Amino acid sequence: MLAPVDVEVNLSVASLIEIAIKNAIGKLEMSEDETNRAIRELRITLLPFEARQAFELFSLPMLHRDPFDRMILATAIAEKLPIVTGDRTFRRYSEVKVIW
Repeated sequence: MLAPVDVEVNLSVASLIEIAIKNAIGKLEMSEDETNRAIRELRITLLPFEARQAFELFSLPMLHRDPFDRMILATAIAEKLPIVTGDRTFRRYSEVKVIW
């Protein structure tokens, strides 16, 4: 059996907003309660989207038009954190490391 790895898991508030919107329009079945429970159980730290992160959008190349994805990218760049995603478009940004 492998020893547990102590990993810090962060989630941009932009992702939380996207989860709520996709739930509301029926593209994702994840209620507010389920989302809250997952955040607690996985010990996820929510990262705010504030001016410091928003200013990263000025220098971010326009390779992606989705505003939430751009906010997630800007947060990762501002916080110097990698992104875990299956979205291949994220790999086109040299400013951020993509895992997965």
